[in-house]
Amino acid sequence: MKGLIALTVIVVAYILLQKYTAFDAFMDYIGRWPFIVYTVFIFSEVVFGIIPPELFMIWSIKNGAFDTYVLNVALLALISYSAGVLGYFIGSRLKDLGPVRNIFQRYIKRYQNTLNRYGGFLIIVAAVTPVPFSAICMLMGATRYNFYRFLLIASVRFVRFAAYSTVIYQANI
Repeated sequence: MKGLIALTVIVVAYILLQKYTAFDAFMDYIGRWPFIVYTVFIFSEVVFGIIPPELFMIWSIKNGAFDTYVLNVALLALISYSAGVLGYFIGSRLKDLGPVRNIFQRYIKRYQNTLNRYGGFLIIVAAVTPVPFSAICMLMGATRYNFYRFLLIASVRFVRFAAYSTVIYQANI
């Protein structure tokens, strides 16, 4: 439900910004440097998903690196999924560092069995809602959640990108 509300807010804000501001001019301006925009997206996705991917979908309608919106969204989805996999590995390595190890032992270790049992559901929730996907992926890596199961379940992220990009595309027409 929170995901639908967030998507609705973003789409309505986009429509209002497009109608009452110079939002398209701003998008054209930043569209001159797609490499920088994709770099910001990569950074955002690796570092807890700071910026909602829907904003990058809106940007890619007119200014993406590819001529078609579908290819741009596919690239964004691939980047997001890859950032989640990277987050898994970061979590699996980070938990062994001194200060983080203490935090892990104190707060997360007691939930490790529960996370391993119900982690798939948590991954799905993070993949399709505004819950920070990369942070959940790091948590799954730290708890040594089965990697191959993680890869399969995290692929639901592509479904989110397909659904949200369709709504954003329809709002742009």
